[in-house]
Amino acid sequence: MADSNLIKSMVTGFPLTRSVVDRFVAGETLDECLVRVRELADAGLLATIDRLGEDTTNRQQAEETADAYVELIERLHAEGLTDRVEVSLKLSAIGQFLPEGRELALANALRICQAAADAGTTVTFDMEDHTTTSSTLGLLAEVRERFPQTGAVIQAYLRRTRDDTRDLATEGSRVRLCKGAYEQPASVAYKTAEEIDRSYVDCLRILMEGPGYPMVATHDPAMISTALSLANVTRRAVDSYEFQMLFNIRPDEQRRLSELGHQVRVYVPYGTDWYGYFMRRLAERPANLFFFLRALVGRR
Repeated sequence: MADSNLIKSMVTGFPLTRSVVDRFVAGETLDECLVRVRELADAGLLATIDRLGEDTTNRQQAEETADAYVELIERLHAEGLTDRVEVSLKLSAIGQFLPEGRELALANALRICQAAADAGTTVTFDMEDHTTTSSTLGLLAEVRERFPQTGAVIQAYLRRTRDDTRDLATEGSRVRLCKGAYEQPASVAYKTAEEIDRSYVDCLRILMEGPGYPMVATHDPAMISTALSLANVTRRAVDSYEFQMLFNIRPDEQRRLSELGHQVRVYVPYGTDWYGYFMRRLAERPANLFFFLRALVGRR
């Protein structure tokens, strides 16, 4: 559905869609997003901001996206939020898929990371579908030569991820571990919940036992419990790892963990190009889809 132009036109054109999207997206403008981020910061939560828009088709779009990220970082600095807020970046949004993609994406990523370093915050490179995993990790390695604090994302449902986790679990390495939200072929990805959970736990153990900085991205109570147990067993200080959850997904659990003294970072997306992100959120959990369907029949 995320790739269907027909369904996209139906969903985006439906009057009630906007009210449902507001549950998952923190506004279409930077100003709207910063209001929500300030609310999270005031509640003791950290945040990472994603400017939506991965369907970049030309160099001008890629450079405009990079400009928008630099502006976002400058606004965070001006508002005194860079000690609590970082940014998440999809390399496809800054040119990765274009003919000159590697050089263009690298140049734009370095510019954004320089702005973040100057402002006192960090950047994490989001992971996309499996066809970009190697190129994303390759670009990350190059960027880390100048900005070692740049965060990585790995997806537990990919069969290669245990090996990638071992490679990334190095001193100071910031690594976000999630289950994965893109449809992938069985040749490269686990398909059953049991296999994905087993991979997630294995990768989480590697990160918790390593010298890096694990970012535990999950809403799954079982995975949260496992992370807490591993942190206790490995005697990790509470500032040496963090939990990450999506904007407005299990907000009570976000607050509960924060009140217990754990670092909790909320993934906050904003922008007008919200369709792909929105459909992936519906696909991840049946409860999200039921929420949307109730709205479509007027039962909000």
